[in-house]
Amino acid sequence: MTARMLPSTGLLRRVRQPSAPIPHRPDDDGLLDRFGRRAVDLRVSLTERCNLRCTYCMPEQGLPVIPNESLMTAEEIERLVRLGAAHLGIRKVRFTGGEPLLRRDLADVIARTAALGVEVSLTTNAIGLAARAADLRAAGLDRINVSLDTVDPDVFAEVTRRPFLDRVLDGIAAADDAGLGVKINAVLLRGVNDHLAPDLLAWCLDRGHELRFIEQMPLDPGHAWDGDDMVTAAETRALLGDRFVLTPHDAPRDGAPAERFRVAARSTGDELGTVGVIASVTESFCADCTRTRLTAEGHVRSCLFSDDESDLLGPMRAGASDTDVLDLWRRAMWAKPRDHGDDADGMVHPSRGMSAIGG
Repeated sequence: MTARMLPSTGLLRRVRQPSAPIPHRPDDDGLLDRFGRRAVDLRVSLTERCNLRCTYCMPEQGLPVIPNESLMTAEEIERLVRLGAAHLGIRKVRFTGGEPLLRRDLADVIARTAALGVEVSLTTNAIGLAARAADLRAAGLDRINVSLDTVDPDVFAEVTRRPFLDRVLDGIAAADDAGLGVKINAVLLRGVNDHLAPDLLAWCLDRGHELRFIEQMPLDPGHAWDGDDMVTAAETRALLGDRFVLTPHDAPRDGAPAERFRVAARSTGDELGTVGVIASVTESFCADCTRTRLTAEGHVRSCLFSDDESDLLGPMRAGASDTDVLDLWRRAMWAKPRDHGDDADGMVHPSRGMSAIGG
């Protein structure tokens, strides 16, 4: 393995070179790793750019912009998804960022992907979605996950450093009207929006949207994350317990990151819906991980918390055959760490933030 500086962002990344073989990989067509996990869920980042500056995700001044020529094109994304679906067992594709709505060719990317017969979803902040939801649905988008930490305008502006809550809510409404399934993702910040967790859940339940609370992960590019300040999954459940009764859901988790709960009103006992809690830090689900990731520059990333990346786009542009690309992808996933970014206990803070990796 060698380390090289990628000029587009100025961050040092360890990129696994095609010439470095991973020994003892079995003759298997899927994305199998050394611990028996098989990746079937592909996350594809489309850009590192974002029009919000969430305090736990991006610095106030934003991140260096990757030149467009360094990003995967719609045709290159289509080729990789086709290979994954036809030869590696990929069944689901979620497009992420940054903010994927900032890609002008997003509808084309979705249409090409949907034509391959996989489930297509999108993680977005929903800014600009109001004008595009119908077209994205027509292109083949199945559902969206909207990042929304609060419905209080003042707190929203504090968390995101932007006064755009109305645009987000308009985007969610347009997604509903277009027939897209909507889930809401929220990160609780101690002393900022944690006290509003029951209000956000009530807002989602009233509209039929499943809310998932996500523990704040050490994926901020400024490396300011402090585990002592993180609102844990246990604390989140306790916060919700003041107003709601949570009962573990009996549906199989099937590799999903969220532990789901049935929600009933504490005052009446009425069933209201479901909520999910993603405890990436305190209640790790690494043993059941089914995800593989592609960065916007076409690098395989087997784990959010690992700095190892395997370049697929470079070899593709240099003329690599489908067989060569598949072999690189399989070898990258065979090297997937056991948990949390390495094969030892403890949390690893990767050099790249979430907006650069793609959730």
